[in-house]
Amino acid sequence: MSSLRGPSLVEVNGKVLAIAEAQCNDEKNSFTGIASQLLSMEKDNQREEVLKDAKDTQILEEGGSAGGKKRVDVSRPTTVVNGDNIYMLVGKHSHDDAANCQATTDRIKSGILLVKGEVGEDGNKINWNDTDGVPCTLGAKHESLSQLLVGGGSGVKLKDGKLVFPLEGTKKKEKDADTEEDGKAVSLIIYSSKEFTNWKLSKGMSDDGCSDPSVVEWKHDKLMMMTACDDGRRRVYESGDKGDSWTEALGTLSRVWGNKHEKNVKRVRSGFITAKVGDGVEDDNKKNVMLVTLPVYSKKTEGVSANEKGELHLWLTDNTHIVDIGSVSGDDDVAASSLLYKSGETNEELIALYEKKNGGEKPSPVMVSVRLTEQLKRVKDVLTTWKEVDERVFSLCPSENAKEDVSTENACENNKITDGLVGFLSGNFSGGTWKDEYLGVNATVKKGEVASTENGVKFTGRGAGAEWPVGKQGENQLYHFANHNFTLVATVSVHVAPEGNTPIPLMGAKMDDDDKTVLLGLSYNSQNKWQVLSSGTVTEGQSSDWDPETQYQVAIVLQNGNQGSAYVDGKLVGSAQCECENTKDKEISHFYIGGDGGSAGGQEVVPVTVRNVLLYNRPLSSEEIAGLAKKKITIPKLEGPKSSVVDTQLPAVSAPDVEGTVTHSPPSGPRQMEQETLKANVGGGGGGVSSAASVTTTPSSDFAQTVVTVGGDTMRGNGSSQTPEVSVSSAEDGETVEGTDEQGEEGIHSQDGEVNVTALNGSLGKLSQGNNTDAATERGSGLPSLLLLLGLWVFAAL
Repeated sequence: MSSLRGPSLVEVNGKVLAIAEAQCNDEKNSFTGIASQLLSMEKDNQREEVLKDAKDTQILEEGGSAGGKKRVDVSRPTTVVNGDNIYMLVGKHSHDDAANCQATTDRIKSGILLVKGEVGEDGNKINWNDTDGVPCTLGAKHESLSQLLVGGGSGVKLKDGKLVFPLEGTKKKEKDADTEEDGKAVSLIIYSSKEFTNWKLSKGMSDDGCSDPSVVEWKHDKLMMMTACDDGRRRVYESGDKGDSWTEALGTLSRVWGNKHEKNVKRVRSGFITAKVGDGVEDDNKKNVMLVTLPVYSKKTEGVSANEKGELHLWLTDNTHIVDIGSVSGDDDVAASSLLYKSGETNEELIALYEKKNGGEKPSPVMVSVRLTEQLKRVKDVLTTWKEVDERVFSLCPSENAKEDVSTENACENNKITDGLVGFLSGNFSGGTWKDEYLGVNATVKKGEVASTENGVKFTGRGAGAEWPVGKQGENQLYHFANHNFTLVATVSVHVAPEGNTPIPLMGAKMDDDDKTVLLGLSYNSQNKWQVLSSGTVTEGQSSDWDPETQYQVAIVLQNGNQGSAYVDGKLVGSAQCECENTKDKEISHFYIGGDGGSAGGQEVVPVTVRNVLLYNRPLSSEEIAGLAKKKITIPKLEGPKSSVVDTQLPAVSAPDVEGTVTHSPPSGPRQMEQETLKANVGGGGGGVSSAASVTTTPSSDFAQTVVTVGGDTMRGNGSSQTPEVSVSSAEDGETVEGTDEQGEEGIHSQDGEVNVTALNGSLGKLSQGNNTDAATERGSGLPSLLLLLGLWVFAAL
């Protein structure tokens, strides 16, 4: 046996068998047959060479009677199991154009054979007994094809009982035209009737230049086809009509994986299957996923040349999130591969079969099988993490608030907040890496000083910021969808107003071009204005003032690759037509968050806190973004308290009880009107004064429910004074912070967003705030008006 290729795995009655195309040579002849072997798989994660013996190979014959049968050379075995039978399509040597094969009877056959086999009595190999040609069923729409080839690997049995096999076609060269499409490969499918007597070729096909197809059936009777294309990327297509039309899955899996090393395109077929994986036997504990095996090539780094060897990796996806589970092949150089997931009541198995290359481009003399026990465990761990993170994201939409808005467009209704949610950056930060909670792509801090905060990161250096890579990932780009559609949402607090006239970048997407053009971004300036950047053009936001030490929810949205929008607290602040045309050589390099890593316009420190960054693979509607702004944010715990002095004295007065109500709207975003109820209780006699003011605010989009209480000086009957207090309390998570102000006066007791400050000698003292200053809106907008009103009431009482 000189070579093996086209790996395929099948399970029949609990037994797993390997199948491949085998090229055999003897002293006089050479022929191609089908090799098959039962896999023992006794040891976990141990690679084993299989299909090594010529006795494992069967030569296929075609013809009716015994005397009329003749041996045929075949290629690219593609298998599907139906009950106890194994159906296999193979290609046979043919010189006929596909377009000339339009038969009305079964007497004229195509260049494809349908073979039915059964596992032999010894159970060690497959006996291929029934061989018949597939009738040519090409229609007029496929006259452009000159050849049809079987795809290889595995097909799929649909829920309706039909069998689907991937095919590869070749475009016919036009006599009077010399176009780029001439002679290029395309991918399509062929499927059977339930009786396997009639076959139909799909009307639709992939883009030109896409070959080596693999097909699976996904949810809702959808077919998904993965191809390797000559532009160096793997394109994935979806079809809901059995291939009559194919749509490229640009928003999910298409173009995520590369199929080239350096500048050399390496087109090999992937292992591509669906599975329902989880713990236990109950379906409720399991999740539908897709598993992919593809070779990964090492990158060229400084002082180290790139490795031509392809290392096989296993990938997990639920058609939204994607995780690299890790290596399958060790040091082997790998080409095509196949996967099989075997489930049972007591155990589950994941098995890979791959071509082991024999150096350079030579055919592989062996196939290697391995049971991926550790990888399957890792898959389950990742699924558990995804579920846990989803629940954390759901918690950003409190159930008691969700009742307020029953709009079907609200992102917080019906768990839509996780619909298309691909990445989530929160509190998992260490060593310069901001880790994706969904275990996908991590962000990296490039410049400046940073500090981890609750649910986010605080950036405090010149040009500080983080990069979240898109094209910058290299050959495999898990966020490639961002070149077409995305929504990036974050909760931010800018702590200091910048100096000078240079806008400070906050969040955006940069192109992979010489100028590092900002495709779409949001900035802020020293005039307290938001600015929208689009393809190098700056537009000042509409009604978009911002205040330091105030928390905002910001979002940028790209739709159809060219329509950009920016939102602050659910309100549109700007939109633009992006001029950048995303082509192969001009795509998004990365997202920048907190800053773009460049100079901050001479400002030494522009501290910004960013938390709960959400990346979606779809453009959220304005209603969904507004729903997120209303519902999602909770106050993280405060860090390192700061002080702000309010030098106001409340003199002793005597007046009747006074009660007043003030309503005001905070200066940013579409927030709910807040109500402050103030009451002054002034007692007579001995100059005794008791005054108090309480403010109860309805939570805005960025705040949990907050209560503010201000206590004034109280002169007791004996003339002693009672220290006034200012407290800001939140009904959120519990934490107490003890601290001392600049004069050594203790009095900070925080409960995750709660600040109690003691002010001596009738002064309101120093209002302590955390680094994130989540309660600063109440301080900035509520307390000044509160103090003014108290002063007016005191003056009136005099």
